[in-house]
Amino acid sequence: MTRVDETTQDAEGVVAEVRERYGRIAETAGSCCGPTTKASTCCGGDEAMSLQIGYGKKDLAGLPEGADLGLGCGAPVALLELKPGETVLDLGSGAGIDAFLAAREVGPSGRVIGVDMTPQMLARARRSAATTGHTNVEFREGRLEALPVEDGSVDAVTSNCVINLVPDKAAVFREVARVLKPGGRMVVADIVLDAPLPEAVVQDLSAWVGCISGAMRRDEYIDLVESSGLESVEALRDVDQGAAMEVAAPEQTRELLERTGTRREDLVGRVRSVTFRAVKPA
Repeated sequence: MTRVDETTQDAEGVVAEVRERYGRIAETAGSCCGPTTKASTCCGGDEAMSLQIGYGKKDLAGLPEGADLGLGCGAPVALLELKPGETVLDLGSGAGIDAFLAAREVGPSGRVIGVDMTPQMLARARRSAATTGHTNVEFREGRLEALPVEDGSVDAVTSNCVINLVPDKAAVFREVARVLKPGGRMVVADIVLDAPLPEAVVQDLSAWVGCISGAMRRDEYIDLVESSGLESVEALRDVDQGAAMEVAAPEQTRELLERTGTRREDLVGRVRSVTFRAVKPA
């Protein structure tokens, strides 16, 4: 079992592993738990699972082919209440599903910026944008801890099951506060914990890139958001992700439990998929 340790060097090792893993996903259209014959994943799934985590049929209809890889744990764009002409930033945009959904809402007078650190994901999203004529969407390569976006330049920020993958989450929220306009808002779907995980799971690198062991305690997560300068933090959606994993990826979940010597009850009820909202003071 590959272990994760909280040193700068090992944190960068986690980042490299995440980039490599999601690069493979982009090339194979597999899942965050590994290549599969269809997008049935620990973080989302095929169309049925996408509907289960909050997307509507109208959301999925008309998306560029391959934009939905089933890697989310929520549907945050629908809760952003976007308006025509706004500028939106999608953190960890992947193949582009949420960026393309946001583009529908802001219209041709608006703008959507997707940021991702994985070249293969960026290539996939850019091909989709070019093929479908999405001229109001662009995808930039970058880390969420150092966004390639100007200060105070975006109206809204979203992210879907990505911040949990970043070792330095405080830096991500500081960057969100930096790039938001005064009065701007953030709606993100992410994995948080309501109770500690077994140490064997925390130290399992596969569990990290599978969206689990990198997750923080809910109260610590909210503290980081508020410490960045954002306020009015509230949970809009709260789902037992441990139970959802058993449905979406039963084989991978069983392998994780066996590999780490973990009991089912050590995940179910503790791992939550929560969609948060926060605003930057006006």
